[in-house]
Amino acid sequence: MSLPLLRPAWTVPPGVGAAMSLRDGGVSEGLYTSLNLGVAVGDDPETVVENRARYAAALGARPVWLRQVHGTQVLRLTAAGADAAVTPADAAWTDEPGLACTVQVADCLPVLFSLRDGRAVAAAHAGWRGLAAGVLEATVDALCAGADARPADVQVWLGPCIGPRQFEVGADVLRAFSQVPGQADPQRFVYREWPDGAPRWLANLQRLARDRLVAAGVGAVSATEACTVEDDSAFFSFRRDGVTGRMAAAIWRV
Repeated sequence: MSLPLLRPAWTVPPGVGAAMSLRDGGVSEGLYTSLNLGVAVGDDPETVVENRARYAAALGARPVWLRQVHGTQVLRLTAAGADAAVTPADAAWTDEPGLACTVQVADCLPVLFSLRDGRAVAAAHAGWRGLAAGVLEATVDALCAGADARPADVQVWLGPCIGPRQFEVGADVLRAFSQVPGQADPQRFVYREWPDGAPRWLANLQRLARDRLVAAGVGAVSATEACTVEDDSAFFSFRRDGVTGRMAAAIWRV
């Protein structure tokens, strides 16, 4: 069967491929139905191997899986050392064909990067901790330094994540983004009255990411507005389900 994939709605050079998995098309069962790509979420390891093989075949490239830790480390992927699973990292870039920079998500924001001329690509995993710590800026810096490019030469796609109607956060998250409770920017954090009386806000993760990319000088940013929490037919969601699978977003040079 043909594996359903979400393709970014952006204009990239013909030599660049990009795609994100959805939850259908795999062999996992129960809470992980069906294309779970995560090896550390409690699913049967053999089914994850099969799911990853299907994903790789659909991409036509070799996904390189990272050991994600909500940090800012960016790896350079090469054919000689493409096994990145032993090094903690939340982003990767490459200028070698056939290697897919790949990040796993289940509410966090997948971010794909490409130079306009297609010479190099990158992917980053951006939960709020990594985003506040600077994982996107670190990815832009590594991509531009490695490929001798400028941030204005970079275009970015923001994939599906927990949306602004669902991402409930506390004052610690506001402070991580230099926002003051009671004076938070409503474009990024919307205050709500909660039944238990605790002060909490709804955060716009994509808007926070876009702001940082624009400040870093990135040339173009596009996005999909899909919410992983609200669409249980298409996406896994940790916030919604707790125990669940993982999707993957990847970008590669053909």
